[in-house]
Amino acid sequence: MTSLLNQLIARAARYLYLRRHRKMWEDIPQDPVSVSNLYVELDGRQLGLRMYHGNADKPMVIYAHGGGFVVGDMETHDRFCRALSLNSGCSLISIDYRLAPEHTFPAAHDDCLEATHWILDNLDNLAPNNGLFILAGDSAGGNLAIASTLALRERYGIAGCLAIYPATQHYISDLPSYTEHAKTGLVPARNMRWFCDTYLDGMAPADPALERMFPGRRTTLNHFPRTLIITAERDPIRDDGARFAVRLHRSGCKITYKHLPQASHGFVCSEGNSAHFQEAVRIASQWLATPLILKSPQEDLESPTSQAV
Repeated sequence: MTSLLNQLIARAARYLYLRRHRKMWEDIPQDPVSVSNLYVELDGRQLGLRMYHGNADKPMVIYAHGGGFVVGDMETHDRFCRALSLNSGCSLISIDYRLAPEHTFPAAHDDCLEATHWILDNLDNLAPNNGLFILAGDSAGGNLAIASTLALRERYGIAGCLAIYPATQHYISDLPSYTEHAKTGLVPARNMRWFCDTYLDGMAPADPALERMFPGRRTTLNHFPRTLIITAERDPIRDDGARFAVRLHRSGCKITYKHLPQASHGFVCSEGNSAHFQEAVRIASQWLATPLILKSPQEDLESPTSQAV
């Protein structure tokens, strides 16, 4: 009964999430970016990808949308992906991963990692790129981007990780923002907890398998590539992204951290072309467009420098 109820709630939430997105963008012209859709077969299942075509001298951005592992798709984040591609000059591929409660942990993580492997194996045949790649995402997608980065951090060609208001800890963690901003933004804390519980489907927070989703003390951040983290003030997980930025800095990683003091969680898809949306696009696009040359895997991994902004 609980499973059926969760499915009904999830379907309603997906409908409302997409409707809000469309309403906020209905009178705003689309950015002029060449877009193509494709489907790939991964271990007997079909996964959708949306490809935004950029320039051949820039890295490929592999993007995982937000939505608490329950809502969201390539449509809800299409405008943000278009803006990132247009303003950075990078080609971008958005992954339409499976959602809970129909597909619980680790389905989304498996989909994103396996799709990334497929993209990297076929990089020469996809949208223009320079052979490097950056993993990116917002909210739950930020979690997926970080998890995939941890799995691929020593693969030659990885050029960074972009995480916008990412979730990296279970909600039982002592995050002051979970109380301070429980009801101040677009996504209240109780919704965050429901999303997490729905995806984990009864798994205990201390389950060792969840180290992949919530990298803790057992996970070293050594050799994590350069990273940009953007957080929003009116957000129950504001402190989550900030803490992860500090962990990366202490591990010797190249970290750029930006905080938007008036923004709310979800602004990349739920506020339309707002000032917060534009600022995030500006910050992320400038960071994505920064030239990066890897002379060799060894040299790049052994000479980390940190920048906390």
